[in-house]
Amino acid sequence: MVNEREAFYAKLKVQLGETSKFPSDYMYKFIVPVTGNQVQEVRDLFSGTNAEIKLKKSKTGKYESLSIVLQVKSPSEIISYYKKAEKIKGIISL
Repeated sequence: MVNEREAFYAKLKVQLGETSKFPSDYMYKFIVPVTGNQVQEVRDLFSGTNAEIKLKKSKTGKYESLSIVLQVKSPSEIISYYKKAEKIKGIISL
């Protein structure tokens, strides 16, 4: 699975390099269960940055979506946040 993840990130890095100019704003979208501390964990990932974070609860109230806009300097920076986020239990990256 590690090799699949690394291949995914390598492909993403190439695609971002081809389709974006840096520095630029990038939008992360995550969905997390509301039963734990995951919303705060995601917020903590972006603490100390100028990220704009918007929250929205699902219709059932079981999940919360986070839209995060952050100015990034490179595809590697984008991927570093995804790698940190994937350690959060139950998170879904969109």
